[in-house]
Amino acid sequence: LVSVPACCSARYNLALLACFGFFLLYALRVNLSVALVDMVEPNTSLAKNVTSNVCPEHSSTTNVPRNTTGEKYSWDADTQGWILGSFFYGYIITQIPGGYLASKIGGKLLLGFGIFGTSVFTLLTPLAANLGVGYLIAVRALEGLGEGVTFPAMHSMWSSWAPPLERSKLLSISYAGAQLGTVVSLPLSGLICYYMNWVYVFYIFGALGVLWWFFWMCLVSDTPETHRSISHAEREYILSSLKDQLSTQKSVPWRPMLESLPLWAIVVAHFSYNWTFYTLLTLLPTYMKEILRFDAQENGFLSALPYFGCWLCIILSGQIADYLREKQNFSTVCVRKCFTLIGMIGPAVFLVAAGFIGCNYALAVAFVTISTTLGGFCTSGYSINHLDIAPSYAGILLGITNSFATIPGMVGPVIAKNLTHDNTVGEWQMVFYIAASINLFGAIFFALFASGEVQDWAVSGYHLHRN
Repeated sequence: LVSVPACCSARYNLALLACFGFFLLYALRVNLSVALVDMVEPNTSLAKNVTSNVCPEHSSTTNVPRNTTGEKYSWDADTQGWILGSFFYGYIITQIPGGYLASKIGGKLLLGFGIFGTSVFTLLTPLAANLGVGYLIAVRALEGLGEGVTFPAMHSMWSSWAPPLERSKLLSISYAGAQLGTVVSLPLSGLICYYMNWVYVFYIFGALGVLWWFFWMCLVSDTPETHRSISHAEREYILSSLKDQLSTQKSVPWRPMLESLPLWAIVVAHFSYNWTFYTLLTLLPTYMKEILRFDAQENGFLSALPYFGCWLCIILSGQIADYLREKQNFSTVCVRKCFTLIGMIGPAVFLVAAGFIGCNYALAVAFVTISTTLGGFCTSGYSINHLDIAPSYAGILLGITNSFATIPGMVGPVIAKNLTHDNTVGEWQMVFYIAASINLFGAIFFALFASGEVQDWAVSGYHLHRN
């Protein structure tokens, strides 16, 4: 097989456009965590607690007149927990249908309209908040429905686009957009709230999503065969690299799929990783505000730092993973297991450490940053493993694992909000402990049961095939 250069190739163009798409998806998902701090009347979120073990106020030097024209709502902590969690109730419903539909109608339309729909509902968020908390929860759940199809649709597209030895690179570029979206939208939402008004957080990101949709519909195609401007050499290269890996059978082998231990290894790893990820994603701004006492502006930049680290780590580890497999002849399963272990045990250690350093802001931020950064290794670990064990059904497999992995998004923040009613350091240590132990379990389970080979049920007619 002659490799086709990456520069300006159709497959890397797809990776970049997908990267922008996931960038917007996460920006649309995260912006509420920041805006919520501004949407709630200050006295309702918490009775300020005056116990001895809370950090002193952080002196802030910025004297910019803060914009306070946005509406304020009197939602208590539990209501806020429900608002933040509501997204996932929609998100979990469309995972498996999304994977199944993508295998039938192709990932392009599904991903495109998933992001388009999410953007439209984001534009409606301020109106919904004005109508009442029920409307806001409904709109967030509908955004979740739209976002739920996106990852399975993308995995499904990569099953026809990504040559096996470029999988880690291509997927890590496209999914790293998610981290970048978090990085940019956390501080940016903070600044928009600070200088303008929280409603613009939703208007600006929503409009960008609609803009992206036009580009996606014009420039992308489902498979290399249907792409308008792909070079002949690249099309041949992709198709020939995948020829033994794809199944031609039309029906989905549900039963052997669900009995497959390597699939459950991914499920457990995915669930565990997301527990930590979602707990931090939705509650880091709160932790920084209530325990470390940063104001919103500092808060936005510091909340974003961990995800910037994670973004860098995903891109680099994708390159390293494929280098190890291609040049150093490491087996696929060895690379996936090692990267998953680093990406789950590392974060667990630093997360627990972050709970124990009291008011040392610099260290707290450093530990949380290292914890999230190391998590980036998982993208080239369990996260791509769906494509190793069953490329034809990668979208459906991702739908299955992501359904389980969405539960932490629904349960994690609610449990954490319940555990931290008084916002003491001890309560937050408990939150970190739970996340770390779940991570540890997931890493060990994956290391024991994962596989790197195409499973028998995933190729045509179940004939034995080893790569």
